[in-house]
Amino acid sequence: MSSPKANLADLDTCAQEPIRIPGKIQPHGVLIALSGEDASIVHVSFNVSRLGLDGESVLGQRFDEAVPTLARQLQPLLDEVRGRQEDGPSRAIMIELTGTGGRFEASAHRCGDLLIVELEDARAGVATAGEPDPDLRAFVRRLQSTASLDHLCALATDEIRRMTGFDRVMVYRFDENWNGTVLGESRNDVLPSYLDLRFPASDIPAQARELYRISPIRIIPDAAYEPVPILPVLTPGTDKPLDLSFAALRSVSPVHIEYMHNMGTRSSMSISILQGDRLWGLISCHSREARRVLPQIRNACDFLAQIFALQVGALEQAASATHRMHLSSVQTKLLGFMAEEDSFVSGLLEHPAEFLEVAEASGGAIVVGDSIRLIGEAPSVSEVRDLADWLRREHKADLVATDSLARDRGLPATETSPAAGLLAMSISQVHTDYVMWFRPEVVQTVKWGGDPTKAVSAQDGSIRLHPRKSFEIWRETVRGQSLPWSRNIIETVRELRNAVVGIVLKRAEELASLTVELQRSNKELEAFSYSVSHDLRAPFRHIVGYSEMLRNQEGSRLSERGRRYIDTVIEAAFSAGTLVDNLLSFSQMGRATLNKRAVDLNMIVEDVIRRMAPDIGDRQIDWRIGRLGSVRVDPVMFKLAVENLISNAVKYTRGRDVAVIEIGRTDDQSESVIFVRDNGAGFDMRYVNKLFGVFQRLHRAEEFEGTGIGLANVRRILERHSGRVWAEGALDQGATFHMALPNQEAARNG
Repeated sequence: MSSPKANLADLDTCAQEPIRIPGKIQPHGVLIALSGEDASIVHVSFNVSRLGLDGESVLGQRFDEAVPTLARQLQPLLDEVRGRQEDGPSRAIMIELTGTGGRFEASAHRCGDLLIVELEDARAGVATAGEPDPDLRAFVRRLQSTASLDHLCALATDEIRRMTGFDRVMVYRFDENWNGTVLGESRNDVLPSYLDLRFPASDIPAQARELYRISPIRIIPDAAYEPVPILPVLTPGTDKPLDLSFAALRSVSPVHIEYMHNMGTRSSMSISILQGDRLWGLISCHSREARRVLPQIRNACDFLAQIFALQVGALEQAASATHRMHLSSVQTKLLGFMAEEDSFVSGLLEHPAEFLEVAEASGGAIVVGDSIRLIGEAPSVSEVRDLADWLRREHKADLVATDSLARDRGLPATETSPAAGLLAMSISQVHTDYVMWFRPEVVQTVKWGGDPTKAVSAQDGSIRLHPRKSFEIWRETVRGQSLPWSRNIIETVRELRNAVVGIVLKRAEELASLTVELQRSNKELEAFSYSVSHDLRAPFRHIVGYSEMLRNQEGSRLSERGRRYIDTVIEAAFSAGTLVDNLLSFSQMGRATLNKRAVDLNMIVEDVIRRMAPDIGDRQIDWRIGRLGSVRVDPVMFKLAVENLISNAVKYTRGRDVAVIEIGRTDDQSESVIFVRDNGAGFDMRYVNKLFGVFQRLHRAEEFEGTGIGLANVRRILERHSGRVWAEGALDQGATFHMALPNQEAARNG
């Protein structure tokens, strides 16, 4: 394991190196810094003697007095730079100093309050490039007619190598982590090919990338140069070194010179490829021997790089727009499907192809409450539940995207997992429900230009970072990663999430409005049924009472038929009265206040059976009562529900020689279920939905008496307790009725 100091060096050494203020320049030119106010000389490079000047003596002199001929030739250029709003180098002009025989290409730029003049030697001596293409418009037309990135890179590298004479010219693209990959290359046989190789972000640290962004060209004609110091070291009045960010002559980092030496190159030139303000990549040029590219050729290369960048941007935007349109069309289909269904979940589940295509995924999952539905190649239900728990704990964002789920969760990569990559969107801030998409592992072999790790050594008590010495292909196998989620996919899923949340909220509002309306209607119906049933009780009692009096007092005067009529009236009125009593009880269930407390279920069952004993008589019933524990309920209401189910079991087992009635309880994570099972007449499951409705009966009154309200009462009681009731049965094979209470209402004892 590397030491903390080594890790610190690996991260920070290059970032701390003063590459903007090296205090030196390369020797193929001369630098003069002038005051912006009076054009007095503030800095000169030590080799200013090439202009026939003494470095120490000219400092502080006016430029036009110290070097009148040079000042006169540079005046239009200096005026141009003074009038510019932006920083950066000017155009280059050719000047001649007759006294020294010097011929220079001159450029200038601003640096705060200073004007920096750079004079590059235009004489032969080091191999120089030829001339720009006489018809750049023809080359630009070729670029604009190219429809592939590979062809663009080939055209650009060939043209720039022709113009500059470098042995190798590459297009080098940065990824999202600032690693670089060589996409295109033009070369002779002098230097090896780096095509398709990847280079780590540490090769070009952040501050170097920023310099590439603001200053598009960097030239090193001869890496074996001796740096030329700048006089004085600090700018008078500021006590700071001269900022050379925009200087073409700026001396480069010793680490970079070592890097070039290890690559086997002596000269290099880099041209930035910018997409707006973003550094997209570089056109990187190398030669084994020294080679100088004069400013006018460099400017032509910069122009070509800008055209190249525009064309690359157009290709990428066109491809992105086509991709985005396709994803949007799939998203629109999904939204249409969801709008047609009762729930958005059904809309997604019923159309798995579109669900997966919208994220270009191989699998997915929908997590709503405790329900988990899987689509395509997805992890198991338990793994998805763990993922949802991890998202709830670790991520508060509406959208989470990762191409290495194992890495982000701190887990070892698994070769068989279909969820190497995850894209998840939350669809509820209250319940933290999720829609997830999965991508499988894609095993990658990355070809690096040498071992991407750098050597660290201690020198003079400090830590120094060394570039690698070999650039032979170094292969790395990457496991546990999926293909990355593109920006288009992430944005499309974000839009889908907004639409889904809108659908959910709209449905919630509709349900809330419907609930209010139903509550109002229910209250009106309850009040009506209470009023009607209450008012009907007295008339039916009067009918029964007066009919019995008529039968008892006047029965001897009536014929046999008349007495039979009186008995029928009494029986019908009594049944109607019982029905009214039950209806009144049903309406009261929705109006009464719940008074919950812990109740022993076994005691309730025993009391119900004891009270039913007279009706049971001498029938043989095999009672099988389990340990029912306790529940927290309204004791009066819940006892009525238990009584209804047990009395039904007694009634519908009347035709059995030995009736078997079992009462038990089961528990799971979410609820506790009390069941009553019998071996009686049973029922046809095709009509089970009618079983708990008011006045709904599945047997004729001649077979089994009843009003059809008892089971409706049971359902109303369970609903008041946030529970549910259901039944299972078969004709002549008995029935089982289940009453489920949420766990907070149930507490098993002993």
